Amino acid sequence: MDDLKEIKTNLEVTVRFLSERIGPRSYQDLERLEGAAQYIEEKFRSYGCEVKRQTFSYSGNGYHNIIGEVKGRGRPGEILVVGAHYDTVSGTPGADDNASGVAGLLELVRLTVIKPSTKTIRFVAFTLEEPPVFRTRHMGSYIYAKSLKKEKVKVEGMISLEMIGYYCDRKGCQYYPFPFFKWFYPEKGNFIAFVGNISSKAFTKRVKDAFTRASTLPVESINTVSFVPGVDFSDHASFWDFGYQAFMITDTAFYRNPHYHSAGDTANTLDYKRMALLIYGLKSALTP
Repeated sequence: MDDLKEIKTNLEVTVRFLSERIGPRSYQDLERLEGAAQYIEEKFRSYGCEVKRQTFSYSGNGYHNIIGEVKGRGRPGEILVVGAHYDTVSGTPGADDNASGVAGLLELVRLTVIKPSTKTIRFVAFTLEEPPVFRTRHMGSYIYAKSLKKEKVKVEGMISLEMIGYYCDRKGCQYYPFPFFKWFYPEKGNFIAFVGNISSKAFTKRVKDAFTRASTLPVESINTVSFVPGVDFSDHASFWDFGYQAFMITDTAFYRNPHYHSAGDTANTLDYKRMALLIYGLKSALTP
């Protein structure tokens, strides 16, 4: 399909720009973070999306969430948030973690501008997801979710794109936090996962059901408690803190990708065809 080819091409262009042209984007790499922020802003604007920055301070420096919005056709007052973080851990180019998520975010913006949803969708590129602020109130996603709550914004739910590019087809290449998970989930890492808390189960199921009708990419889901390692390891958890339904879309990170948080997390390790199937299906799921 021509749509899938274009999506695939655009995804790879963004991943390579962020991971190769810009490179590591840790909280200390201020110039590189700014370069990534500008790239995302320019893409948002080129697609015809309204854009603004949310600037905040951490450790004496300024950091920026980049927010794009596409108004809904029928119920613009109902808001869905889709986000991905553009920072990395120190010393890694961050192709999968998380240039892949940002690439998916940008493609969803482009496709949504062409065919808007009935609801308003806010697309947010978060900064400061990685250590040393990981799982703290200094995360960009926490700052943004807190602002939504303060402004009493009605949010239907939030979806975090967190590592969406690595797949493996060898039996036994997929790992899980507990051995018994293998009784219920595949041994091959050829699927995408929707991961949320128990309170977000209905929202997760609604998006998953719509996704499976539109995409051939296998999808698994789990909504469980946070003591399961990895369930709250991204920006979606910031939204739980303020009572919003939220889940993460992920290739399961360190349970599959041997290059996680290393210099080996490069653009050549990703599967852009499967990424395209994911974004194609997700766009359909978000456009009722």
